Amino acid sequence: MQRFKEDFLWGGALAANQSEGAYLKDGKGPSIIDILPVGAPRKRGLKDPLQALEQTYDYYPSHQSIDFYHHYKEDIKLLAELGIKCLRTSISWPRIFPNGDELEPNEAGLQFYDAVFDECLNYKIELIVTINHFDTPLYLATEYGGWQSKQLVGFYKRYCETIFKRYQGKVNYWITFNEINMILRNPFLAGGLIDTEKGERQNHIFQAAHHQLLASAEATKVAKEIDPNMQIGCMLAAGSVYSYTCNPKDVQAAIERTREQYFFIDVQVNGTYPYFAQRYFEQHDIQLSISKEDADLLAKHTVDFVAFSYYTSRLETSDSELRKNLIEGNAMASVRNPYLKDAGWGRQIDPLGFRITINEIYQRYQLPLFVVENGLGAEDEFVEGQIHDYYRIDYFSQHIKQMAEAVKDGVELIGYTTWGCIDLISAGTGEMKKRYGFIYVDLDNEGKGSRKRYKKDSFSWYQKVIATNGADV
Repeated sequence: MQRFKEDFLWGGALAANQSEGAYLKDGKGPSIIDILPVGAPRKRGLKDPLQALEQTYDYYPSHQSIDFYHHYKEDIKLLAELGIKCLRTSISWPRIFPNGDELEPNEAGLQFYDAVFDECLNYKIELIVTINHFDTPLYLATEYGGWQSKQLVGFYKRYCETIFKRYQGKVNYWITFNEINMILRNPFLAGGLIDTEKGERQNHIFQAAHHQLLASAEATKVAKEIDPNMQIGCMLAAGSVYSYTCNPKDVQAAIERTREQYFFIDVQVNGTYPYFAQRYFEQHDIQLSISKEDADLLAKHTVDFVAFSYYTSRLETSDSELRKNLIEGNAMASVRNPYLKDAGWGRQIDPLGFRITINEIYQRYQLPLFVVENGLGAEDEFVEGQIHDYYRIDYFSQHIKQMAEAVKDGVELIGYTTWGCIDLISAGTGEMKKRYGFIYVDLDNEGKGSRKRYKKDSFSWYQKVIATNGADV
């Protein structure tokens, strides 16, 4: 059986907020990510954004990052040499609308993405563009309360109309929100929520998520009006949830965590809240404001494909003692799985879980799938211009083999983009030492370094995988 179809899109993934730098350059406004420092203070800031707003730090990673803004030609040339068929990237909303609520866009910001997209297309690299990747304008968070305000739906719609018209014919695949379910774990990063009253926290988060779902539907509606051939996708942070034991209580706990993961994607694919939503809302005292117009919008404008990130699976239990020692990877808490190896930063390596997850999503939605994030964050040793990252090669080899098995199972996959194909700033910690790329960037956690690019051993390995359409891994 053929593993991957001939037009399978092999590629890499970046995010504007973690790679561009050029803070406030050419009219860009501040983003929510721009007030976050590095390391432990960043984690505190993510939990308490008011603290991050009130304090001043010596170094903000996103202000310079790897400076893709000024290196994009060099970087895209390297990616073309790598042989990628597609690049997943994002547009920085505050680079187009600095505050987010303006009536007219910032032309300099639009011109930057003109240049980036044209450079990709010159190398015949297909673009997959995320519209909002943890990059909500800071002004919308401080002045409107972030996505708690329904006004953001209108601002987002204007933003979408602008970029859809501007890049029509250049971008065929769009993703409305990066990892939309992440708002449940990190409401500031994913939803721009700064001050949520403790007693009303869940209500604020779900109301904000509802507004993002409305915005996603508006984006789909607008895209199809501008160009019916545009493909609009949703995205979740995925990873199958295993039951810790065969105890029915553990099984039920795993089911409930799984439902939480798919809650919003169910709406984006099916056009309505899932059947278990009402009970969940009642049990958590959540009262959403959903009008008939809201319901009609969601029902009529569903997505064309489902995109997702996968780094690891998760393990759930009803045992309160076991739950005292959870590990957190990508902000998703889990019981430690004794059958899996640790990858650092609260993650465990589960290649078979990748196949399980792909099948689980496809069985649930029966829409084309797009793996838009998968990768290993690791500390690379840079010695005399060389990086021997055999561990990364091993990680990808195992995962691609399991992805091939999912295709043999009958899953329809559009493509696969590895996360951080060029080393970039970590969203969660702001670190550089947590590296994902095939291309090393000379930069440390304090922002020091030449930012010179170097190919790792994994570069030539992935080059071969792409050239053989996944046959040689």
